[in-house]
Amino acid sequence: MKACLCKSFGSPSDLVIEQIEGPTAGPGEAVVRVEACALNFFDTLIIQGKYQFKPAFPFSPSAEFAGVVEAVGSGVSDVAVGDRVMGYMKWGAAREKVLTRSEDLVRLPDGVSFDVAAGLAVTYGTTLHAYQDRADLKAGETVAVLGASGGVGQAAVEIASIMGAKVIACASSEDKLAFARSLGAELTIDYSKEALKQRLKELTGGKGADVVYDPVGGDHSEEALRATSWEGRFLVIGFAAGTIPKIPLNIVMLKGVDVLGVFWGAAVERDPAGHRRNMEQLLAWVEEGKLKPHIHAVYPLEEIATALEEIAARKVRGKVILRP
Repeated sequence: MKACLCKSFGSPSDLVIEQIEGPTAGPGEAVVRVEACALNFFDTLIIQGKYQFKPAFPFSPSAEFAGVVEAVGSGVSDVAVGDRVMGYMKWGAAREKVLTRSEDLVRLPDGVSFDVAAGLAVTYGTTLHAYQDRADLKAGETVAVLGASGGVGQAAVEIASIMGAKVIACASSEDKLAFARSLGAELTIDYSKEALKQRLKELTGGKGADVVYDPVGGDHSEEALRATSWEGRFLVIGFAAGTIPKIPLNIVMLKGVDVLGVFWGAAVERDPAGHRRNMEQLLAWVEEGKLKPHIHAVYPLEEIATALEEIAARKVRGKVILRP
C-alpha cells in the first residue's frame, strides 16, 4: 500500500511516499481503507520532533481519518466489513490503509462525506469537549473565541453558535474576522488594532464574557481573562502563539473564574464512551445541516508537503484534507 513516511525529523519536503506492506487485523482490531485523512497544525510539529509525541521512525503524519472497514479481527462486533467509519489516532493516518482498535471507530451516517468526517475528530471534538464537558456552556451565554479563524477557532465559533451562545470572534485581521462572521460570530474584535480587554467589556455591557476559548496563548490570554464575567470560565486549549502565558492568580480569585484545561487527547483515552457520544453528536449536526465544516483544500497524498507548508504559513481557513 502507499504511505507517506517521515524517516527522520525535518521539513515537509523531507517526507517521502513509498509502497509498504499493508496491515493485518488482529483480535479486537480493524483495517480501514482510508478515503480521506486530515492535517492539523501539530502535524507540522511532529515531523520536526517538536511535538509532545515523538513516534519511532518511520511513521506517517495525520491523526484523523475516514474510510471503509476492509477487514476485522476476532472478537470484533462493533463494526463490520463494508462499514463507513471515522477514527482518531495520534499519528499514522496518511496512508492508504490503517490498523486501529475497532472500539475507536465511529460509524458514519450516509449523508456525511468522507472529506467532512475526516476533519471532525480533532478540532470539532476538542471544541465540543471543551464547551460541553468542561465549561458546561449554556444557551444565551457569551463566548469570546481567540484565534477565531484558525482550525479550532473556526470550530469554536460554529459549535458555540449551534449551542445557542452569542459569539464574539477575536482575531488579528479584518479578513479573518469576516470569515468568522460567515461562520456565525455576532460580534468581532481585531486585537491587532483594538484593546482586547476593553472591547470585550464594551461589547458585553461591562459584564465580560461568560466563557473564553483560548487556543492562542501569548499576550492576549491575560487580557481575555481580565474580561471574563463573574464566575466565568476560561478554557485553555493551546498555545498557537508559541508562548505559554503566566496567569496572575489574583485575577482568578477576584473574579471567581474557573480556569479549565482542555486536553482532548487524554480525555479520549480516559473516557472513550464520552468521546463516542461527542462524535455521534457532531455527525448528527452535520447530517442535519446545522454544522457545515469549511474545507480549505483537498490534496492528493503526493502533495502533503504543500499542504503542510500552507498550514505552517498560517494560510489555511478550515480543514486541510488528503486523499490517499
